[in-house]
Amino acid sequence: MIIMLRMLSLLWIALLVPAGLAYANLPDFADLIEESSPAVVKINTVQKVSGSRAQLPRGQVPEIFRELFEQRQMPERNAYSMGSGFIISSDGYVLTNNHVVDGASEISVRLLDRREYSAEVVGTDPRSDLALLKIDASGLPVAKLAEPDDLRVGEWVVAIGSPFGLDYSASVGIVSAMGRSLPTERGENYVPFIQSDVAINPGNSGGPLFNLKGEVVGINSQIYTRTGGSIGLSFAIPVSVATDVVAQLKEKGKVERGWLGIYLQEVDKNLASSLGLDKPQGALIAQVIADSPAEQSGIKPGDVIVEFNGRSINTSGDLPHQVGLLSPGSKVDAKLIRDGRSRTVSVKIGAMPEDEAQEVAEEAGPDGDVLGMSVQNLDGETSASLGIGGGVVIDQVAPGSPAHLAGLRPGDVVVQLGNARVTNVREYRILRGKIPRGTPVLVRFLRQGQFIFRTIEVPR
Repeated sequence: MIIMLRMLSLLWIALLVPAGLAYANLPDFADLIEESSPAVVKINTVQKVSGSRAQLPRGQVPEIFRELFEQRQMPERNAYSMGSGFIISSDGYVLTNNHVVDGASEISVRLLDRREYSAEVVGTDPRSDLALLKIDASGLPVAKLAEPDDLRVGEWVVAIGSPFGLDYSASVGIVSAMGRSLPTERGENYVPFIQSDVAINPGNSGGPLFNLKGEVVGINSQIYTRTGGSIGLSFAIPVSVATDVVAQLKEKGKVERGWLGIYLQEVDKNLASSLGLDKPQGALIAQVIADSPAEQSGIKPGDVIVEFNGRSINTSGDLPHQVGLLSPGSKVDAKLIRDGRSRTVSVKIGAMPEDEAQEVAEEAGPDGDVLGMSVQNLDGETSASLGIGGGVVIDQVAPGSPAHLAGLRPGDVVVQLGNARVTNVREYRILRGKIPRGTPVLVRFLRQGQFIFRTIEVPR
């Protein structure tokens, strides 16, 4: 019995020791959080909101639905929201997400010691979802930025912010992936996001993501969720993007990005075989815009870029990340595959147009359609069978274009644009040219026998 008890004791110790050693090897997050929190801020915003609705001329919609579209002047009210941010210089520069302060009429920044300041917007960059603020203060605690590209999958990271308004909450996890492509609703894709399993929730937006050295490696920006809360998929803007954006916002108040003037397509297994590639890789050039930097450098449709500025291009989403970080006027080499052979071309990077979404839309249709769709006349027989007396049927809709964002799709028959009727392509083009930029206008179309109203907007 004594021998058996001794053996059980030894077994118990053997089971405990590995667990204790494993626990002893875990990072000590307490010191990191205590030292880093003073540079993290809570951001409160106020936005003026009006509840007015667009008005339709009488006779455009059935009486039963007219009330839905009538103009209703609602009193202006204040909408309150919050987010997070962090101090990047002792004289009061604060970095956060653009969507945290977008449209705000008042912005306040509160520190860990409960000091509170009004903030001014130095500049914003919607494409990277970053905003630079300034508060009137000095001698502030500062968050140190990590060196770009000094982060690996599997590293521990810590987020500090104000999820659901719960100030200075900390959560930890690991880096799950690097260089994630998450195109915006306008089809733009210029941020190689850091993916982690850190618990990020509403209110964490704009807050820092720290490594174990207490350095900021990313700015928390988005989550993937089915419930509104964290399910372990969060995305942060890398510090390499933030450093460049901050420098340009301080200097010019806006951000200039590199531009090639191409449309890309992913390379799948079948395409790889037909293009002479030994595996799916690179960014396939689907279209080259006339007089663009790409065309001037000799890049052609059908080329596959596999390396750009010394970096491998594994997927089509990798190329915009690299191009967008370059300054206009930079000269770099691009390695591409053409007709199964490798070649290198020199590219002089251009400046991205003020509104690239507009450029995409204007190139989308064969006749330079700013709405991003091509149309043709509805034949008389079909028009008569539908009982609509004319219209234009949509052939193509460009991804990310105003038409796409409005929910239009090929096969829809457009019969009204703005407050005017559309019976043929000529009328459509005239009305299209009169659409004011930045203002939603009505579009009425027929889909599967049902008339539908939507609004469509050409970006400014």
